[in-house]
Amino acid sequence: MTATTPDSSLSSPFSVLLCDDNVMLLETLSEVIRAQPDMEVVATACDDEQALRLAGCHQPDLVILDVRFPGGGHSVARDIARCSPASRIVAFSAYDDKGSVDQMTSAGVSEYVLKGMSNRELLAALRRAAEPR
Repeated sequence: MTATTPDSSLSSPFSVLLCDDNVMLLETLSEVIRAQPDMEVVATACDDEQALRLAGCHQPDLVILDVRFPGGGHSVARDIARCSPASRIVAFSAYDDKGSVDQMTSAGVSEYVLKGMSNRELLAALRRAAEPR
C-alpha cells in the first residue's frame, strides 16, 4: 500500500519555516519536507530572533517550532502568532509531558508532534495543521 499525498498540481505548495537549535535535525527535517510535492521549506531558524524575523518576512503557512527553542517555545509561538497571524504553528518536541503540551497548546499551536515519530506520521500531522480552518 502506498501513501497518498494531495495533488500538488491543484494548488501551490504550502510554505514551511523550520525552527530548531539543532542544526543536524534542521537539515534532516528540511530534506524530508523538501521531498514532498505539496510542501516548500522557505527558511530555517536556530534562535528566537531569527525565527521572528523570518516568520514576519515569509508569512509561512506552517511553522515547525521546537518546544525547547531558545527564547522559550511557548513565548516564540505567541510572538510568531502576532507577527504572522495566518501561520499555523506545529510544536515539535522530544517531550510529551502534560506541562509542555499544555503550555504549547495555550500558546496556540495547531499540532504537537514528537521528534521520534515516523516521517509518515509527521507529514500527516503537518498536512492536518495546514488544512483550511
